[in-house]
Amino acid sequence: MKARTRRFMWIALGVLVLCAAAAFVLNAFQSNLVFFFTPTQVSNGEAPKGRTFRAGGMVKENSLVRDGNSVRFVITDTLKEMPVTYVGLLPDLFKEGKGVVAQGKLGNDGMFTASEVLAKHDENYMPPEAKHAMDQAAAAKAAQSLKP
Repeated sequence: MKARTRRFMWIALGVLVLCAAAAFVLNAFQSNLVFFFTPTQVSNGEAPKGRTFRAGGMVKENSLVRDGNSVRFVITDTLKEMPVTYVGLLPDLFKEGKGVVAQGKLGNDGMFTASEVLAKHDENYMPPEAKHAMDQAAAAKAAQSLKP
C-alpha cells in the first residue's frame, strides 16, 4: 500500500470517528433537552404529548388537594389553566398564588404528571420563563377585553 493511500485511510478513519462522536453528543443533548411551555401553549396543543417538558405559571388559589403522598393543583397563566398531579414532597416554599415550574409529561387526558416541582426561592422571584409567559398572557387578556 502506498504511503498516500495509507494517509488517506487514516484521515478517513479520523473523520469517521469524529462524526460518530458528534452523533453521540447530539443524541445525548437531544434526550436531555427540556422545553418550557405555559398553560396557554399546552391548551393550544404546542406541548409534546408523552415527552418531558416544563410547565410554569402561578398556582391557582384554592386548587391544592393533598391525598396522602399525592398532590393535585392547577397552574395558571391568568389566561388558561392546567391540572397537575405530583407524587412526593413539595418544596417548602410551594404556596398557592405563587410562581411554580413543574417538569413532567402530559397525559392523553390533559393531566400533567410532574416528576419534579420547583418553587420560588424568595419573595420577589419568579422564573424568567414564567414571568415572560405571565406578561404575554396578561397582554393577550387585555387585548381580548378591548375588542368590541
